[in-house]
Amino acid sequence: MRVIVASSNPVKLQAVRQGFLHMFPGLEFQIEPLAGVHGDSSQPKGDQETLIYASDRAQRAESLVPEANYWVGVEGGVEDLDSQMSAFAWIVVISKDRVGKGRTGAFFLPQAVAELVRQGKELGDADDIVFGRTNSKQANGAIGILTGDVIDRAQLYEQAVIMALIPFKNPALY
Repeated sequence: MRVIVASSNPVKLQAVRQGFLHMFPGLEFQIEPLAGVHGDSSQPKGDQETLIYASDRAQRAESLVPEANYWVGVEGGVEDLDSQMSAFAWIVVISKDRVGKGRTGAFFLPQAVAELVRQGKELGDADDIVFGRTNSKQANGAIGILTGDVIDRAQLYEQAVIMALIPFKNPALY
């Protein structure tokens, strides 16, 4: 089975690979990155906008590589809640005949990171500035930094990939 991930980020690829392997043990999947699918370069804000960005990624991947079996969009977002900023991600998986969606849990960002995001920085760039890192979004991400790698970005996304695959594992119900 050929799975196109609308990203070349190794964290996203790992999460998709693990999610598919857990949900469909015994099947073989060829996970392929597709770079340059990011439609809007801004940090998505709010649940709905983040879901739309993830869906757009998956749909663009399908239009660029129509011969695959699955197309996956992974998008991280932020949302201001009660003067704090939360971070989360949406995963959208599409095939020729169905769509699955899954959302990660959310966690709150330190104020210094949140302020940089509010000023227009993407979350990964804000993390790098505040924590003195380089390219943390392709490593453990904010969640990994803040939990001491108890949960890293790939693990956070993996559960949402699994949730997005529920309709594919249970096609008679969806």
